[in-house]
Amino acid sequence: TPTPTRTTPPPPPPPPVNPPAPSGSKVETAIAFAKAQLGEPYKWGGAGPGSWDCSGLTMRAWQAAGINLPHYAGAQYANTKPVPINKIVRGDLLYWSDGGPGSIYHEALYLGGNQMIHAPRPGRSVEIVSLNYWIKPDLASRPAS
Repeated sequence: TPTPTRTTPPPPPPPPVNPPAPSGSKVETAIAFAKAQLGEPYKWGGAGPGSWDCSGLTMRAWQAAGINLPHYAGAQYANTKPVPINKIVRGDLLYWSDGGPGSIYHEALYLGGNQMIHAPRPGRSVEIVSLNYWIKPDLASRPAS
């Protein structure tokens, strides 16, 4: 009879760099909503269904999680808790500005792992991209979750 060999179980996987929020959390609800819009076209002033601008997408995503935000990126920043860019976590809102909150011109929803989802511009659809695909955001905020 063959001699049984002892196998060592593989080591556990390392913990994720940005662990996901607890299942069923407001953050996960907002992200799931935004992801469900992938591939839908950008439209200036769009707040769904079927087309989106950047702040319309984030507004409706957080609305799905029970948090109401205005449909304007600068107002979303003003109505949420500012956080340093180097402290962002899954679900935070990211902003691009020309030097501060009064000049915000774009926003996205941070997914963790250096990824974000946004409605970029005319001719493009809602997409998930790396934070490195364009210039880095200079502001961030956290909706009450």
